[in-house]
Amino acid sequence: MGYNVTEIVALSERNPQVSSEELLAGFHPSYRFGEVSFDTYIPDPAHPSQAAAVERLREFAATMKSAKKSGGFFSLFKRRGEKQKNGNGQPNGLYLDGGFGVGKTHLLASLWHAAPGPKAFGTFVEYTNLVGALSFTTTVEVLKKYTLVCIDEFELDDPGDTVLMSRLMRELSDAGVKLAATSNTLPGALGEGRFAAQDFKREIQVLADQFETIRIDGEDYRHRGLERAPEPVAVGTELETAQTNFPNDEVFAFDDWSALTKNLSRVHPSRYREMVKDIDVLVLSNVTTITEQAMALRFVVLADRLYDKDVPVVASGVPFEELFTEDMMAGGYMKKYFRTVSRMTALAREGHQGEKALEVTPNTGSKQS
Repeated sequence: MGYNVTEIVALSERNPQVSSEELLAGFHPSYRFGEVSFDTYIPDPAHPSQAAAVERLREFAATMKSAKKSGGFFSLFKRRGEKQKNGNGQPNGLYLDGGFGVGKTHLLASLWHAAPGPKAFGTFVEYTNLVGALSFTTTVEVLKKYTLVCIDEFELDDPGDTVLMSRLMRELSDAGVKLAATSNTLPGALGEGRFAAQDFKREIQVLADQFETIRIDGEDYRHRGLERAPEPVAVGTELETAQTNFPNDEVFAFDDWSALTKNLSRVHPSRYREMVKDIDVLVLSNVTTITEQAMALRFVVLADRLYDKDVPVVASGVPFEELFTEDMMAGGYMKKYFRTVSRMTALAREGHQGEKALEVTPNTGSKQS
């Protein structure tokens, strides 16, 4: 059988370099969320908070279109810790709180698309990487000229990064920049894996009053009403299966699991987006359970970049529901790991079906998170 495959590469052999300018240019929603809007978000009728969140975000976007930024010189006279509000008396920022798979990223990207520019959209990790590349002062100088800064997957698992981001967001808020964020917290003591507003206030302290917390309830849409995840393919058949399922794709990444994870330990996570930017399908041989926390957290970042780009996955070895140890799935980073299992399972389902999610018309009821 002939295949229209022009190139087979190995992520385990890649070590991309990314300049500061390239990092800054990448602060926009990924391909997966490149055309989403409030209209393409399909609220679950069983969870009214989803429809309520859409309406609140529409209102927030409207304030940016109708009001001028109120930062700059006058913000110097604001008392430290005073709540920043827009002209309509609303908080200067919104914080989307909910479990994984309820559409928080979809809504955050929809807000970005609806807002006037200049604007930035990135994950918590991408902003900390930007500060590392540009310096804190330069990052503030660049971003304080923006209308909106969106921070996806705000993390509370590193005290140093949390303090850095708290300071950055405070500086931007003082300059009149609107802020929007989604939560990605340490959920072990929060019950039901949910984010608690009081914990947000404790961790973020001076920034707490800048935000209005919007709760979004619901089930993980990626698996709602779907059959079980596909079984891994047999070792030795991975590439043939992928080529059969995706005969028209051009770039396949074919990697042995141990070689890939070893390379992830050498490449900084800020460069994972560049690492996968041209990949159409990822083929993995002999996936095994990750037992080291540092590697697990690196793979979380890679999984997010694969999911952003909608890269189907064909793999042999253990199923992705066994990607992390039981202790990890019950520990402090459980929410990250559950999200990764959810996303990798969705990509494996695409690999099994030979159909990418982004080939589906948005208004058919398919919702992206």
